[in-house]
Amino acid sequence: MEKGCYVKDISPGTEVRGLFVVSQAGQGQSRNGPYWRLTLADASGSLEAKIWHPLSAEFSEIPAGSLVWAEGRAALYRDQIQLTLEQLRLLTPEESAAADQAELMPSSPYPLDAMLEELLALIKEEFRYAPWRKLALSVFNNQELRAAFRVCPAAKGVHHAYVGGLLEHTLSVFKLCRRIADHYPELDRQTLLAGALFHDFGKIREFSGGIANDYTDEGRLLGHLELAIEMLAPHLAKSGLEEPLQRHLKHLILSHHGELQFGAVRVPHTPEALALHYADNLDAKMAQCRSLFEQLGDAGQDWTPWQATLGRPLHRAARTPETTAPASRKKAVREECLSLLKV
Repeated sequence: MEKGCYVKDISPGTEVRGLFVVSQAGQGQSRNGPYWRLTLADASGSLEAKIWHPLSAEFSEIPAGSLVWAEGRAALYRDQIQLTLEQLRLLTPEESAAADQAELMPSSPYPLDAMLEELLALIKEEFRYAPWRKLALSVFNNQELRAAFRVCPAAKGVHHAYVGGLLEHTLSVFKLCRRIADHYPELDRQTLLAGALFHDFGKIREFSGGIANDYTDEGRLLGHLELAIEMLAPHLAKSGLEEPLQRHLKHLILSHHGELQFGAVRVPHTPEALALHYADNLDAKMAQCRSLFEQLGDAGQDWTPWQATLGRPLHRAARTPETTAPASRKKAVREECLSLLKV
């Protein structure tokens, strides 16, 4: 079956015909009768769709994760594109099995295997203290955990909410923390990097992944901070890591959301915990900005709709024109490189 149109290509006033995933579905009641409120998604993004009465009465259920063929018209509602559906058909199991999931599931823009190889190389490079190294390799030598970590999303929405998102986010936070540790040598570098490596590890069990990607029961009841501590427990027990270092790592994981109202079990109480919180928050916010600006496209629109998670819309500001470095600067950089080579 042909995919039809993609979410990213839908604009107000256009007719829409295409294959989508129902990532969320719920019923409501209007003055004209019951209606369905859906979130339709594909590899390029997601948007809300409504099925109004009387068409809504034809569906007793629309399970999340279903593949559907949808037809309707797009309009702007509260600064967001929304579909009013005129036809909806749930695909048969045979049609769903034959659908190209690459067209329907968003994925990291970076190659997953290359990111995983880079992260494993950094682990071997950075963890010089044997117990830290043993802990990290014990986790990532577990084939089941490594396979799940490779494809897990980092969120249900907002940032890195796609296949490989957790790997991409973890690698980025790990590299940010390396630079922070370079700049602030008083930090316990290896503990900070262990926190960067495992801060979101519990998301492997918090999210279902797959086309419908939703919270699991244990994700809703416990959350990824508690789940990460549980998952690391058997590996910590075999690592030989001293109890104070184990306790510090657990604190980094439990406090990395920064504030209790944002899900932290404890606020950061060490410099390393503060550093990890800011690195994690920065990477999440920059990923959110990238995603929002990609949705704006190149049509000259420079303001995003209101973002509830940020409490503001975002502006895509004009960029400084690219220029070549002055000759004196080039010479200074070249001389610095040569001096490093001599060392």
